[in-house]
Amino acid sequence: MQARIGKWGNSLALRIPRSVANKAGLSFDATVELSLRKHELVVSLAKPPRTELERLLADVTDDNRHGEVDTGRPVGGEVW
Repeated sequence: MQARIGKWGNSLALRIPRSVANKAGLSFDATVELSLRKHELVVSLAKPPRTELERLLADVTDDNRHGEVDTGRPVGGEVW
């Protein structure tokens, strides 16, 4: 299948036919990765980004995890 390169602002654009998009699992507003492989343009569906909490917890290990911290007795109107 052939397609034509168009223009989108100052960039180039490529329309992906629906039949190809469906087979590739692409939908409107999907994020894709662009790469070159031996002078060929490769378009692949991007992996979903990890959530912030998952990213932060990925760095927690038994070596860098600390225990509880005692902050002392209540000094104000706290209800414990």
